[in-house]
Amino acid sequence: MSDDDEIEDSSAPLIEHLAELRTRLIRSIIALLVGITVMFVPIQGEFIAVHILEFLLKPIEETLRALGDPSPTLQFTAPQEYLFTLFRISLVFGFALAFPVIAFQMWRFVAPGLYRSEKSAFLPFIIASPMMFLLGASFAHFVVTPLAMSFFLGFADVSSVFANLLGQGVDELPEGAAIVPESETGLKVTFFGKVNESLGISLTFIMAFGLCFQLPVLLTLMGKAGLVSARGLASVRKYAMVGILVLAALVTPPDVVTQLILFTAVYGLYEISIQLVRMVEKKKVQKLREEGILGEDEDLYSEFEDDEGEADGEEDAKA
Repeated sequence: MSDDDEIEDSSAPLIEHLAELRTRLIRSIIALLVGITVMFVPIQGEFIAVHILEFLLKPIEETLRALGDPSPTLQFTAPQEYLFTLFRISLVFGFALAFPVIAFQMWRFVAPGLYRSEKSAFLPFIIASPMMFLLGASFAHFVVTPLAMSFFLGFADVSSVFANLLGQGVDELPEGAAIVPESETGLKVTFFGKVNESLGISLTFIMAFGLCFQLPVLLTLMGKAGLVSARGLASVRKYAMVGILVLAALVTPPDVVTQLILFTAVYGLYEISIQLVRMVEKKKVQKLREEGILGEDEDLYSEFEDDEGEADGEEDAKA
């Protein structure tokens, strides 16, 4: 066999993998385009994206009504702003709609290179990940966003201002309008919200909490791969608490209540992750004992525990 033939034979599998990757990517992109298109299907006279926008802005509407605005209104200041807002929603939720197809295509590409045990270990995490993201997104929308809106808007007067409209050529005031009496002194500060900025706050909370709720999935997968251990996670608990507090300060408004809610939720997930990793470790040790690799008195993590115990003993002796 010539050198050219050897080179051609060795490059064939790579070309096949690249061709399969291209096919999987094309199918994923088609699924994404279909998901985006579905967002612009009209239902009850409005696009689905419009209904989703109203759903996402519902906490802001309820907060404005609670603060005294009888007719909450959001505005857009550029001709293309509202359309781009709908495209933004269609992209995010179109991806969510197409995610099962995209995940399936990713799985079909990766699965042939995995052992049967690796497939059975990896598949549950593909299912658990979107479920945990949905749980975190729901927590953000129904709990965190209303609290954040109440905090932000509580500093300003959000009552609708229609003073002097009759003198500006408006024949009738809107029904339920709050009439503000004329005043020659003082400055009226009120809220005129923009659609894209208000939507941006809601989506930021949804993405932040959705990703934070991936913590148990990530740590359990790392524990299954042997990258972390339950005792190791427990030993750095105090550092994890500081990191979660910093995270809460970054992704939430400067509201102690909201920050405590995020800290409690994420730290609770961290403790749950430790228990899940411990369960994974017990199953791994039990399997190795059944295969005869470990004895009944041996433990896969005993060396780590002995080292930690010796370190604790040295610290006690110094004290």
